[in-house]
Amino acid sequence: MFKSIAKISKEYCGYRNSLRCRSSVTSTPKLPDSADVVIIGGGSAGCHTLYFLAKKGIKAVLLERNKLTSGTTWHTAGLIWRLRPNDVDVQLLNRSIDLMNRIESETGFDPGFINNGGIFIAHNENRLNEYKRLSTFGRAVGIENRILTSNETQEIFPLLDPNSFIGALYSPGDGVVDPAMLCTALTRAASKNNGVRVFEDCPILEILTGESIVGSKNIQGVQTPFGTIRTNCVVNATGVWGRDLFEKHNVHLPLVPMRHAYIVSEPIKGIMGMPNVRDHDNSIYLRIQGSSICMGGYESNPILLDRVPDDFHFGLYELDWNTFEDHIKGSEALCPVFGTAGVKTTICGPESFTPDHKPLMGPDPRLDGLFHNCGFNSAGMMFGGGCGEQIAHWIVHGRPEFNMFGFDIRRYTPKQTSNHNWAVERSHEAYAKNYSKVFLHDQPLAGRNFKKDPLHDVMISKGAVMEEKQGWERPGYFLKDEIVTVPNYDWYGNYGHVKHETNVYFDKLLGEHKYEFSDNHELIGQESMNCRTNASLINISYFCKLFLTGPQAQDAADWIFTADTNKEPNKLIYTCALNNNGGVESDLTVTVIDSGNGEVHTPSFDGKGYYIVAGGASGYYTFAHIQSGIKEKGFNASIEDVTDKIGVISIQGPRSRDILQKVTDLELSNDSFPPYTSQMLSINGKEKIDVRALRLSFIGELGFELHIPADKCVDVYNKLWEVGQPFGLGNVGYRSFYSMSCEKGYHLWGFDLRMDDSPIEANLGFTCRKLGNYKGKEAIEKQRLSGINKRLVFLTLDEKVPLFGLEGVYRNGVPVGHVRRAEYAYYLDKMVGKVFVRHPENGTVDAAFLKSGEYEVEVLGRKYKATCHLKSPFDPENKRIMGDY
Repeated sequence: MFKSIAKISKEYCGYRNSLRCRSSVTSTPKLPDSADVVIIGGGSAGCHTLYFLAKKGIKAVLLERNKLTSGTTWHTAGLIWRLRPNDVDVQLLNRSIDLMNRIESETGFDPGFINNGGIFIAHNENRLNEYKRLSTFGRAVGIENRILTSNETQEIFPLLDPNSFIGALYSPGDGVVDPAMLCTALTRAASKNNGVRVFEDCPILEILTGESIVGSKNIQGVQTPFGTIRTNCVVNATGVWGRDLFEKHNVHLPLVPMRHAYIVSEPIKGIMGMPNVRDHDNSIYLRIQGSSICMGGYESNPILLDRVPDDFHFGLYELDWNTFEDHIKGSEALCPVFGTAGVKTTICGPESFTPDHKPLMGPDPRLDGLFHNCGFNSAGMMFGGGCGEQIAHWIVHGRPEFNMFGFDIRRYTPKQTSNHNWAVERSHEAYAKNYSKVFLHDQPLAGRNFKKDPLHDVMISKGAVMEEKQGWERPGYFLKDEIVTVPNYDWYGNYGHVKHETNVYFDKLLGEHKYEFSDNHELIGQESMNCRTNASLINISYFCKLFLTGPQAQDAADWIFTADTNKEPNKLIYTCALNNNGGVESDLTVTVIDSGNGEVHTPSFDGKGYYIVAGGASGYYTFAHIQSGIKEKGFNASIEDVTDKIGVISIQGPRSRDILQKVTDLELSNDSFPPYTSQMLSINGKEKIDVRALRLSFIGELGFELHIPADKCVDVYNKLWEVGQPFGLGNVGYRSFYSMSCEKGYHLWGFDLRMDDSPIEANLGFTCRKLGNYKGKEAIEKQRLSGINKRLVFLTLDEKVPLFGLEGVYRNGVPVGHVRRAEYAYYLDKMVGKVFVRHPENGTVDAAFLKSGEYEVEVLGRKYKATCHLKSPFDPENKRIMGDY
């Protein structure tokens, strides 16, 4: 323990005042009558947003109720790390650092960025493998880094104890930034645009709203003590207060304030100029500040706050040393001299945290004209530049440049955002696990059983080990002769909760916590192969289900969807929905339907109707995108979300038709029920159950989807299960479902198909019609004419090496991309990676370019030869879908 704790300064040594922003801003509250955009909040998020809007010539006004940086920005540690296990994060960090490196030349103001490098400490092989993955990805995207032994690490940072760890990742481009200096530079640069104004000491009294011509609630202005500013666009950059101002407008945000702290040591000889350190295994960081060390971290028992008072400007809390004790022990072991130093000051302030430790950004569908840029989880300086640039682009052009779904407020459903208990549970776990290793198939323990589909209990009884996506429980894989349930969250034994003595579900997750094949690899393979050779049931009830109806439903479909949906009833169309850049916002199936009898799966309506099905993990996002397209053009059409009301059982495999034929009188032959069509059929039993059947497969097999009223799902499942046993009918979870889908070459939105990929680049050009206009068509036609500089390919490895995504891909020894999505293809008996190959010189990527190269994939520092395929080698002629085995 520290020898000088009794000497802790109570005066903060002028530290707080040194961080206050001294930028030249308008202090006289003479507000303009109107503005293109009003930004609320003068911290990192607000100042970055202002800067980038000003660069685009936007007349923007920033309103801060106290002083710039006075909320949470002023006390941030300001660490900047370049490597993270997410490609979009790395893109954003690169933009942040680019800004810091150039802004002084624009303004003459030093942003306070110190490029002293960063070290990630590993205490075990599993952690070192994680760093090797980061290193591999970093090299593929041009970020300098290297893996070090503990002794090599000590050569860079002599005060570390090399016996306390086994190795490290060194990233020379990392650093630290002074928040006050950066915000000063940003506001000075923005002020060069004559339409930009900054007002301190100007609180918001009310958000003024009205109703648009299509009947939706929209922003019309802001009211302050000094007058009203008319505007149709407001950016919520209020940080820890992000949810407070908009709750009265029924806009709820999953944002949870917590106390977050670090301590500043007395001067330590030899520390100046050393790199910053992240010790993830001890959940701590060491930030170099002059000749002192700032040490902080993420504990399992942070102090949770309900709300932060409005007048908590430049405020701090007393540090709870009991909460902080484990951090001290870890830092002393790593850097012994730190344990002998005194503590100059403690910094404990409020920070905003979210359920997945990602910011809340983008347009809010519940209030047109409202954009969020808040909830930065104590990473507002690091992400501020990248996110500020993206939100400005979003506002001006309708979409960001990057794939921002992981930051988009629409990644949550309204039911999630309005449930405070769920948000607190998940935000606590995300905080406590912030420095935990990142595994592709890890699952949260908090906030579970939030949404259960109609077959949930049946799945559990069949041995399902459940996963969670967008609040829904879904089966991951099935155990044999074992039942596993997800227990209530135990809060890691904190806040009066008793930690579970045994947690079988968590024990199952441990089998995924390694950078090798999962403990369940063979079990998942058995599920896949049974489906490929016999038949299986797949519960996809959590998939997004929508009805698009109304007098102008056809016009809306023509604008929103790329494919030709003007077809006869019961025709099923696979299509994309794009943004203005030609990027894919969703891929989905659209079925033309007639008006029905008014039941949930056969609605009654006037005009034309469509039944839309999309992936469940982005279901609300898809709904919001379609809704936005209807509003954009003012179509007389409506979109209804019936996801909760309809369950879906997919029966797939060579014997699927034989099984389904046993329970229905409808003829299911190719001639009577061809692929990509829909029919109503009755399931025979004690009572006939009418279902909407789609002849469709997401895994490349003969199969049918049955869309069933929720209260009838169990009866249909049980009937199919009963008659299917002689045919070898089994269950398939999402692990094998995604494996087979990837093996066939189908896309998974958010991974190998995103909003920054076009259909042309993703080999989906066939979904884009030539006739008529649709959103994004101009960009698509330009690509058809000019060519593309990236294209999706399939790489297979002969060696049995697991891929998880982010592995670097090399063509003729030159990096050309990284693995976006990877699965083991059990039928092919090979690892498959899906990669967008880029031309290293930004030239055209065509078939000749792709076929002419020799490919390698780098895994944990070793390169493996890979075979490149322009399309999946699994059943390339689609015979299996026709039942031709």
